Amino acid sequence: MANDTENNPCDTDGGAHTFDLVLERVLDGPPEKVFKAYTDPAILSQWFAPHPWSITGAIVEPRPGGRFQFVMHGPDGEAFPNTGVFLEVVPNRRLISTDGLTPDWKPAGQPFMVARIEMEPTGDGKTLYKATASHWNEDTMNQHVAMGFHEGWGQVADQLNELLKTL
Repeated sequence: MANDTENNPCDTDGGAHTFDLVLERVLDGPPEKVFKAYTDPAILSQWFAPHPWSITGAIVEPRPGGRFQFVMHGPDGEAFPNTGVFLEVVPNRRLISTDGLTPDWKPAGQPFMVARIEMEPTGDGKTLYKATASHWNEDTMNQHVAMGFHEGWGQVADQLNELLKTL
């Protein structure tokens, strides 16, 4: 039997696969603050969309099967609902979510990705932050690149870093 681990976007052992997009940064705050910024809807709403975009209606239930949803709004009135579930939650270390399932573990239409957020303490009060978007195929990954993955997720990480200084 062939080993499909490297091509499985649901792989939770941290291994990379062919259709990953990755962003890494050192953030100016400990993992506990980064985790709180992701799991408190009021805080998440302040940084999770690249400005001038914004999010509303954030629901964050940080437990396996818990909802992770919001509506992203563009500067020209665009509205994009995002709904998913958490697959794994390790407080202050890791959040894995997907739009591929509903909270009752049913398939959720056409899946886009599995998002993996990793937070490692650096020993000096900062966090090594790694955000990975795993896609089911090359077309979806390329679509995410064309949507501005690197620019958008990079800007959001910068916004998170600025907000960490106030928490």
